[in-house]
Order: sequence, then C-alpha cells, then structure tokens
Amino acid sequence: MPETTEHIVIVGAGAAGLMAARELARAGRKVTVLEARERCGGRILPLPVSEFGYPAAGGAEFVHGEAPVTRGLLREAGLSLHEIAGEQWSFDGTALLREERDDPHEAKLQAVLKDLKDDLSVAEFLRRHFAGDDYAPMRQSIERMVEGYDAADPERASTLALREEWMDGGHAPQARIDGGYGALIDFLAADCRKSGVTIHLGAVVSAIEEDGDTAAVRCGGGDVHACDRVILTVPLPLLREMALPASAREKLAAAADDIGFGNVIKILLRFARPWWRERHEDLAAMTFLLSDRTIPVWWTQYPSGQAVLTGWFGGPRTAELESLGPQGLIAAGLDSLAAIFKLPREDVARELVAATATNWAHDPFARGAYSWATPRTRAAQAVLARADGLVLFSGEALYRGRDMGTVEAALASGQETAEMILRG
Repeated sequence: MPETTEHIVIVGAGAAGLMAARELARAGRKVTVLEARERCGGRILPLPVSEFGYPAAGGAEFVHGEAPVTRGLLREAGLSLHEIAGEQWSFDGTALLREERDDPHEAKLQAVLKDLKDDLSVAEFLRRHFAGDDYAPMRQSIERMVEGYDAADPERASTLALREEWMDGGHAPQARIDGGYGALIDFLAADCRKSGVTIHLGAVVSAIEEDGDTAAVRCGGGDVHACDRVILTVPLPLLREMALPASAREKLAAAADDIGFGNVIKILLRFARPWWRERHEDLAAMTFLLSDRTIPVWWTQYPSGQAVLTGWFGGPRTAELESLGPQGLIAAGLDSLAAIFKLPREDVARELVAATATNWAHDPFARGAYSWATPRTRAAQAVLARADGLVLFSGEALYRGRDMGTVEAALASGQETAEMILRG
C-alpha cells in the first residue's frame, strides 16, 4: 500500500508559521495554515506606501545582529538590506545632546558580566553589583534599554540572556530591509503556496482535540481540520485561551509563566517636511532620539529623507497608556515631540500629513509585542519544544539563541520545528 502523506496543520501565518510550512511542504508533507487575521505576517504589519511615502512598518522593522536565517531568505527573495547608520541623541529635560556611548563604568560592567555564573534578574544584578550614586546613570541606561528595547521588566528579566543579547560587547548592528518585512512575508507566503501549502485567512482557532493518532483543529466558524500533527505558532497570551489536549495543556502550564512577554506601543507620524532638521542643523544625521517624555524613544528613516518620525514605548510601563486608543496615542506622540523640541503643540500638529498608532496589547491576535527571557526561560523552552505528542509549539518565544523576540527568532524556530518533524 502507498504511504499516506502526513497532514500538518499550522496555526498562525506569521514568520514562524510560514517558515515551518515552507520547509514541511518542500519535504512532501501536506500542510494547511490557519490564520486568524485577514492577512499573513502576524506582528509584521506593513503600512500603505500611499500614506507614508515608503513601505513603513507598524510592527517589526529592524533586522538585529547577524540574523543568518533572515539574511538567507532575503538573498533567495532578491531583497537587499541597508545597515542603520547615523547618530543617537537624547533630550535631558532642557537640551538636545548627542549621546556618547562610552560609559566610565563600561569596563567594570563587562568584567562583572563575564564572571557571572548564576543567573538573576537585571534589577537584582544592578542592586548587587552597581549600587551607589556613581552608578546611577549606568543603572538608568541599562533599565531603560531592558524596558524599551527588550520590552521586558528589569525585576524579572534574565541578566545572562541579556548578556548574550546585547550587554556583552555592546550593541549588535541593525539593518532595514528595502521594501520592509512585508516584502519578505509576501515572498514566504508565495513560496508556501507554490509548494502546495493551503493558507486559510480569517480562521480563528478555538480548540485542538486529540483522538488516538490523529488531531482535529476547530475554528470559531465551525470548520474542523483533521490532521496528524499541529504546530502552534501564536503568541504566548493566545495559547492560554485555546482549548488544548491534556498533554499540551500540561506543558504550557509547566512552562509558559517562566517566559516573559512584553508590550510595545508604536506610533508613526508623517510630516509635510522634516522640520526637526530645519530647526537643528546638527540633527541632519540623527537616527535615534531618547527622552523622558510620555513617548520616550523616536527614530528617523535616516539616511532616507522621509519626513517620518517613529515613536516607541516598550515594557511594563506601557500599561500607563492602556486607556488610550490610536488617536490618543497620536496626541501623546505630538505632545512628546512638542516638549522635546520646545515648540507649540499646534505647530507640530499643523505639519502632520499621516499618522497611525498601534498598542500591540490591544491587538486581539497578539495581546502584546514579543517574548523575553527570565532566569527560568531556558528550562521552560526545553519543556515546550519537546516533540512528544501531536501538538507542537513554535515561534519566537521558543528561540534559544541570541536576540529572542525578533523575526529571526521566529523564522529560526519555525525552521527548527519543521526539521524536528522531518527527522521523525
């Protein structure tokens, strides 16, 4: 008798889901992808070129570090990268200053990190090794990075994981994709379909059931997909709301709380002209701008001349803006820029051509931005990544390399899950 083709259902058409689907379909498996949204990409959110003048991103934007899987796919897709250059500035409450990255305590920080054997939270690490007024600026800088860049809570975030990610040896290079991550998702989705993958959009999965050696995936509209294996690639908060078989539920209960999950608010403001460069010639090469305002981080599209400023607020304190919708967030962004540049708010608002804001905690199919490591995360990931049972977990939350919480992490995890299935 001919061998029947194993049918695998993948829940989620983000980077991890599409990557796993492509690898499995290329190896001859029958693959169905169920995506709750009416688009592929998940937390990759392309914005209309007609509104912002270029392929802007309401979600993931940067390629962090070496990112070998991402860069390999970009080569396949014929897409190019440009490294982020330019200067970092900050607003100290009174003046705009070009940031110098050299901290007088950097050498001691690196030495203490290098000798660190037992993991502990970043906040506890700083209390234990860098108490005292002399270290206050460095503590503030590290905590701001943990909250803003990693969207993490310093009281829970793993020092060893962050050492791997960015503390050890400074900041990894960052780049942008010409055409944005949306172009990469378009390539992956097209390649999946070409390889025979069926992608159902608007398919909200509510339950997964096991019956002996087969599984059934139930969608909110009543559709049921019978299969041999299921791969769940949705964000951690959504897994808790899904009815799962006992074995998968037990794995999740044993591990999910030990993986951090953060939030990000992202605001894009397009202006009629780059007024910040016109007012301050020194800002011609500004890439990032840090402040203590409500929306604390801003960046430009330098070296592109786009008159767009992107606002970013990450970490636990985003809960302070929980009650604001998109228009309220845009208003908060304009207020922050007016304060930083000491301009009347109406002058800034008058220049506005297009605007959008996303609080990812409000997105029903994300409930936040991305994962980060606690001291217990590596053990939790080992539990969740096991291939026992018919239901497998995949996605950036399970990535055990550097730069957890990135698109690279999602792609690599999806690839690894597919390879695990193919190895049998």
